[in-house]
Amino acid sequence: MTTMTVDYTVRLRFGETSQAAATHTNLSAVRLDGHVLWIAGDETATLERLLADHPEKAAEFGDETTFRLADFVDLPGDDENEEADVEGLARAGDFLWAVGSHSLRRKQIKEQHEGRGALKRLARVEGQDNRQILVRLPIADVDGVPTPVREVEVDGVRHRPAALRRRDNLRSLLRDDEHLGPFLPIPGKDNGLDIEGIAVRGDRVYLGLRGPVLRGWAFVLELRPYVDADDPTRLRLRDFPERLPYRKHVLDLDGLGVRDLCPHGDDLLILAGPTMDLDGPVRIYRWHGAATADIPTIVRDDLITRELEIAYGEGDDHAEGISMLGDDRVLVVYDSPARARLTDDGAVIADVVLLPR
Repeated sequence: MTTMTVDYTVRLRFGETSQAAATHTNLSAVRLDGHVLWIAGDETATLERLLADHPEKAAEFGDETTFRLADFVDLPGDDENEEADVEGLARAGDFLWAVGSHSLRRKQIKEQHEGRGALKRLARVEGQDNRQILVRLPIADVDGVPTPVREVEVDGVRHRPAALRRRDNLRSLLRDDEHLGPFLPIPGKDNGLDIEGIAVRGDRVYLGLRGPVLRGWAFVLELRPYVDADDPTRLRLRDFPERLPYRKHVLDLDGLGVRDLCPHGDDLLILAGPTMDLDGPVRIYRWHGAATADIPTIVRDDLITRELEIAYGEGDDHAEGISMLGDDRVLVVYDSPARARLTDDGAVIADVVLLPR
């Protein structure tokens, strides 16, 4: 395994609204799409689009445009502005995919909390319906820029924004799962269910789980979504031969959980980090031939290799998203970026790292 080499850095410049909402310091997902960079933060119900300042080798992505998910799909929560905790983005064909964490969260003890009040706060666990989303947005070129639209024609078929409905919610589908079901009532940062990362290859959708990690084994779920013929705004899930609407792959990530997924040919690059609230270690692994697996797979030995060791800080610089940049480089964005990554004019610094040859 190679320690990461930062080839160069790029600036991600956000507008005043995102700066006020601290989106730029809570980055959770990223996907490069030509000269466009799609970004999501974990405390909003929006997607952000940034444009490259140069099509060949961008030094900066800026000119931010914000897209509200509620303008395209019906969100499950009563409050359409409640955070969706988008933890993964994927761009495939004419569509942009987004997935929420599906996790519960535990209240934190903060500096002003003491005694019984602090313990009572730590016992409080809550969920948010908007976190439980899997969304597919059609993308079209508008004035030469990839843009989410309310309808697009692909091979003579009209496609609209679509999402899994509440009855097909992944938490509901996993309720009786022998491995994952027992962890549904547990908050994500306590090794409960926590989806972080999505990759799409053909009709396959892969979801990476930060948690749970069982005896050191991490999980990637594989789905085969399709659009309901009677309701073009509804995604459904095809059953696998195992008679389940999902397939489980377990990966030897040395006890780490999945923080992001990124396709690279038939392989999947996996950003891995601690399941619990810890700084590191953080690594990029390669699942060889992931897109050709046709059974639930135990991903170990020659199927998985450590590619890179990613630097991390103490209480900051937590790598949360990766995206291919060309064929031999990876863009890495960070949650809770170190102060040195924040510029006075509202930009945040991301790294471009070289993959091992």
